[in-house]
Parts: sequence; structure tokens; C-alpha cells
Amino acid sequence: MIEPVHIIGGGMAGSEAAWQAARMGVPVILHEMRPVRATDAHRTDGLAELVCSNSFRSDDDETNAVGLLHWEMREADGLIMRMADRHSVPAGGALAVDREPFSAAVTAALESHPLIEIRREEIDWPPESWRSVIIATGPLTSAALAERLRALTGEDGLAFFDAIAPIVHADSIDMSKAWFQSRYDKGETEAERTAYLNCPMDRAQYEAFVDALLAAEKTEFKDWERDTPYFEGCLPIEVMAERGRETLRYGPLKPVGLTNPHQPDVKPHAVVQLRRDNALGTLYNMVGFQTKMKHGAQVSVFRMIPGLENARFARLGGIHRNTFINAPRLLDAELRLRADPRLRLAGQITGVEGYVESAAMGLLAGRLAAAERLGRPLPPPPRETAIGALHAHITGGAEAETFQPMNVNFGLFPPLDGARGGRRGKRERARAYTERAKPLWREWARLAPAAAPV
Repeated sequence: MIEPVHIIGGGMAGSEAAWQAARMGVPVILHEMRPVRATDAHRTDGLAELVCSNSFRSDDDETNAVGLLHWEMREADGLIMRMADRHSVPAGGALAVDREPFSAAVTAALESHPLIEIRREEIDWPPESWRSVIIATGPLTSAALAERLRALTGEDGLAFFDAIAPIVHADSIDMSKAWFQSRYDKGETEAERTAYLNCPMDRAQYEAFVDALLAAEKTEFKDWERDTPYFEGCLPIEVMAERGRETLRYGPLKPVGLTNPHQPDVKPHAVVQLRRDNALGTLYNMVGFQTKMKHGAQVSVFRMIPGLENARFARLGGIHRNTFINAPRLLDAELRLRADPRLRLAGQITGVEGYVESAAMGLLAGRLAAAERLGRPLPPPPRETAIGALHAHITGGAEAETFQPMNVNFGLFPPLDGARGGRRGKRERARAYTERAKPLWREWARLAPAAAPV
């Protein structure tokens, strides 16, 4: 009998890790504490629940690093990408999902797999009898488990705040002011080219909105949260406003690539975009509007936006503490804790940022753990691939002294050389990175034996 791999946490990384290990013929016990114990951000007990945006970002696998990551996970029969594709909603050139059916589909796939057992229980710390463990507890790792990690590694825990954007009921948006259009009409279908709702602001409206953001009552931090830094890629909108009155116009409210059909000759001073959040098109997510304002303040401030004067909110924004380890110092090349090699870490706790990045580290941890159980260790994926670049970054490529969470990007890849390196233009260079990566990924992915299709 093959000893099971125990996975703690049923989020994006834990779900993908369980799927990958079981696909290689290794039994898995997946431990998820919900609904026995709830979190401040989750709303259901479904596996792989999306608690922030519903977007997996760009799906362009030819010139975008995130799109390449999607491609690699599809090539490896990733469960997260399989269900994301099955439950996608129009989002221009991005991949966005209908969050509840997506989570339900992931849950059903894992529950029905003959080699996966799901236990609903909180694990404070894996017992010594568990020989192979993947900790994939994500940004909301329980205090008890986090404390044991700190005690084991001797490191002070690192943390940042991750903020959640509001969701608006589509039928409460005033379409005499708003319009459908993806920026620069991006997308191959009409649905993709009209995947976003746009709300324009003139200069006076924008200035009043910024004033209201700055003056709004904010959530107060607990004592242990006060010195925790934000992740630069997910700043609350009011924090962006504090950095300068024009910051939002060069960020989520940039008025470029859009034409207001209600006033085609008037260029908006700023534009608020909302992205479809479900397949029915009844819910829209306010893009870039993660916030730490109190709920009452959110309603009054966001209703200042033209088109949202009577908005009804399916969910208001929130904020939660996001914990991650100093991975370059603490993990080896197999994602194992140097202080206790029976423990692997996967997902956002390793210091990657984003849904697909977290799932990708789950994919890698699941394969590495299963290969170890089977007595056929796998080499790390090539650094020229998206998953390999992320893996290399968190296992030594980043400076431990200044380590911060990172999204996948071509800056993590080894430089191009020869004819590829000599190509001019950003898109051509990006294409060269993806062309180099794909055959290398296919070769590495074939090293892991897969079970019969499920």
C-alpha cells in the first residue's frame, strides 16, 4: 500500500495538489476546516472558493506570462483550469469564472475521485505519523498553525493585507450613463468585446470622488495588524488615492481605450470599470476597487460614481490579513521545509500572489509529493517555463532579506539569448519567451506518470 499524501487546506492550491497526486495513482487525504471553522473571507464550505476577484487575468498564452501559466496548467491536466474553462464568463482577453458553479465543480470532482478522501476538520499541526504533508492553508492560515510554523522555522511571520472588491447587481446600474465595452475593444467575440461595464467621470466628479475616498471612515486594525504592509499589486483604492490625486487615473480608473456612446465627442476624465462576475451577467465586480472602508462609507462613496447612484451591492468590500513565509530561506527545491522535510508548502503561503499562481504551486507540490511516494523523484520544472520561473523565484531566486509576494511575469524568466534575445518590441520578446517555454514544459510534464483519465 502506498502511504497517503495529507493535504491541509482545500483552496486553489490544496485542491490542485490533491488532483495531481491522485492522478499519479497516490492516495490523498484532503483536510479542510470549513464548515467546522469559518474564516473572515469565505462564504461557503466549497473547495477552491474564490474570495476576491473572479478573474484569472489574461488568457493570452502567446504574449502574456499569466496566459502561459494557464497553458502549462492545461497541458498538465490541471483541475483548476479545467473547471475554470467549463465555467468561464466573458471578460475580454481575460479568463473570468462564475465563482459558485466553479467551486461546486471542483468540489464534486475531488469528492468523486476514488483516491481522494476529504475530511472536514481543523488541523493545528500534522502529527508525526504523517510522512508526507502539503500545507496549503493560503492567506488565512489559522493562528495555531501559523504559530507552529514560526516556532519550527525560527522566522518571524511575514504578512500583508489583501482587500476584497465589491460586487454590484447589474440591474441596479443606470445604463443611460454606463456602457458595455472592453478596453480597446479587446476580444475575439462580441461577448468578450463587451465584457466590461464602464461608468465615466468628468473632472469635477472625479475630484469629489477622491475627496470622499480620503475622508471616508476606514476599518481599524487590530494591534497585531498595524505594522503589516500591503501587497503593492492589490492596494485598497483609498490607499492608492492617498498616494496622489492622479494615481487612480493612471491605475484602475484610466480613461484610455474607451468611447462613451452616450457622449462620443466627450473624453471622460476617468472611467470606473465593472467586470462580469457570473455567467448570467447579473453580478458585476468593481475592478480595482478593493477597499478597507467601512460598509456604510462604501455605499455612500461608491454611489457617487455616475451610473451607480442607485447601486445595490451583492457584496461589499473587505480586508483580511494574508500570511506567507520567507520561502527563499525556508524551502528547498522540492518545496519542503528545510526544518522538517516531510512538510511541503504550496499556494499563496509560499509567497506567490494570485489565483493561478497559487494553483500552479499546488500542481507542482502535488506532483513532487506523489513522485516521492512512488519512489520516482521529479526534477524541478525548467526555469524557462512559467511554473519553473515561479518555483525558482520562491526557492532561492528572490532575495530573502526583501522577499515579497510575486505574480508571474517575464522578469522572473532567464534572459533570452541568440536570435530570440535580439528581437525588438515588447510583444515579440514576450512571444519568444512563450515559444521557448512550451516544448520544455511538455517534456517536463511527461515525466510525471498519470493515472487513467477521470
